Amino acid sequence: MQRRLVLVRHGQSEWNLKNLFTGWKDPDLTERGVEEAIEAGRRLKAEGIVFDAAFTSKLKRAQRTNQLILNELGQRTLPVVEDEALNERDYGELTGLNKDEARKTWGEQKVLMWRRSYDVPPPGGESLRDTVARTLPYFVREILPVVLQGKTTLVTAHGNSLRALIMTLERLTPDELLRRELFTGAPIIYEVNADSTIESWKDLAGSPAAAS
Repeated sequence: MQRRLVLVRHGQSEWNLKNLFTGWKDPDLTERGVEEAIEAGRRLKAEGIVFDAAFTSKLKRAQRTNQLILNELGQRTLPVVEDEALNERDYGELTGLNKDEARKTWGEQKVLMWRRSYDVPPPGGESLRDTVARTLPYFVREILPVVLQGKTTLVTAHGNSLRALIMTLERLTPDELLRRELFTGAPIIYEVNADSTIESWKDLAGSPAAAS
């Protein structure tokens, strides 16, 4: 039985372009973001992938990326499950601020700590650990069982909510997770064993990597 999970970070959003902390705000994709989503669909089509199930967040940039991918695969009518558990990390008081403006307000070191530490949240927001605590139980309860049934499954979400899943899938430490780069619109394909460990994975933004 083939158990395949594909993770895709949404294409570039309007606030990505402006270098703003986005979090749970709901900007749309830029023109480049649309092109990235379409290209993700083309890459998956070239891999011969056909989806049986799809999940995304409650935010427009992920939903639109998801639909553009499915359109490119000729699967525009595939039912898609939307849940806020897959939303981006909540940046609290940083939301909507330009990253340079935030550094001027709170200082370079404090903003760096909020962005790059695992367990220190920005004021009124979530740490990466908080995001893991929100996202991972949903994955285990709702998404992983579908994958283990042998259904090829697409999850289109956000940089930090996907890192929460990748931490478990790739067995990363918090430090390794913080260094894990996710490119917009670049699918990651996981082949999953029956015991939910990863047999292998391939990042379509780069080269194949074997699971450790």
